[in-house]
Amino acid sequence: MTRAAWFHCFSGIAGDMALGALLDAGADVDEVRTLVGRLPVDGWTLTAEATLRGGIAGTDVKVHATEHHHHRTAGEILAMVDAAGFPDRLARRARATFEALAAVEGRLHGVPPAEVHFHEVGAVDSIVDVVGTCAALEVLDVDEVSSSAVALGGGTVDSAHGTIPVPAPATVALLDGAPAHGTGDPVELTTPTGAALLAALGSGWGPMPAMVVEATGYGAGDRDLDGRPNLLQVVVGTLADGASGPGAGTGQPLVQLAANVDDATGETLAHAVARCLEVGARDAWVTPIVMKKGRPAHVVSALCDPSDAAVVADVLTAETGSLGVRGHAVERWSAARTFDVVEVDGHRITVKVTAGRVKAEHDDAARVAEATGLPLREVVARAEAAWRAGDDA
Repeated sequence: MTRAAWFHCFSGIAGDMALGALLDAGADVDEVRTLVGRLPVDGWTLTAEATLRGGIAGTDVKVHATEHHHHRTAGEILAMVDAAGFPDRLARRARATFEALAAVEGRLHGVPPAEVHFHEVGAVDSIVDVVGTCAALEVLDVDEVSSSAVALGGGTVDSAHGTIPVPAPATVALLDGAPAHGTGDPVELTTPTGAALLAALGSGWGPMPAMVVEATGYGAGDRDLDGRPNLLQVVVGTLADGASGPGAGTGQPLVQLAANVDDATGETLAHAVARCLEVGARDAWVTPIVMKKGRPAHVVSALCDPSDAAVVADVLTAETGSLGVRGHAVERWSAARTFDVVEVDGHRITVKVTAGRVKAEHDDAARVAEATGLPLREVVARAEAAWRAGDDA
């Protein structure tokens, strides 16, 4: 029997919203406070109050802290988690969340992950939000976490690095491979902390999996929005028929577009693939075929969200010169992944980590191969071996 929690991110996700949703779904707030209280940090209180957003009842979580220290490093926060004596699953989840954030921030700012200075996330309230969410999952005895497509918002947001566009760079990087979309709301709906929780804890993306529903809850965002309730929904239950993992239940709905082309050069085909990816396709590729009368040709295909299908189809038509594009609905099950950074001969390389697999990012590996004179395959092998060696340590 696998207990699952599915987050419905129709108004995005933030750390306090995730914690609020799980408390609203039945996680005992006193048990959560007791677990979080094991952290070696004082001067905070956690409150959970009933509220309304868009006419729907939810729980509004607030963490009140007396300190004003906002600049802990990732290494300092991980040391706090290690010193807390948490249950193993809670500790793993908390570490994975902060490590996902550190890997992305390190890659964006060019520093080793352990030395990343967390600003907003380094504050006590954000630490309590993350650890509290992991504690609430533990109190509810949740084995697996999954999520819907994620609403990101729009506009700009103030940060420690100044005014930045929404979605924030870290949010986009953390949600690599996830179904996500902007909205007309000029606010940040999904924060880097919320994205890190999904990236680190999630086992898959898409509609709610088949489950026996046991509880549902709503976590409130800080403000009211026009036209939508600013809430994060969580549904907790037991997966039906023992199904679990990314292949369980219904997968992420996508559209596969395709166009037959018999008069385009290789450069044109490559450009068409690149343009499809630029406008939102999740994947694109070219397949050689033989058409009528023995003409050699290619199929240019693109995989995209249903909301992006019209835009991608227009690009596919324009770039290939095809007289038509066909499409059909498909489903995809995406494995959760995190990012880390390793070094090869003093050069930093980002690696993508999924269950049972690690893969070096090609562009990083190619840059290091050029700088060192090593063959690309050797750089890739060393990078992946370096991550495995560090994981086993």
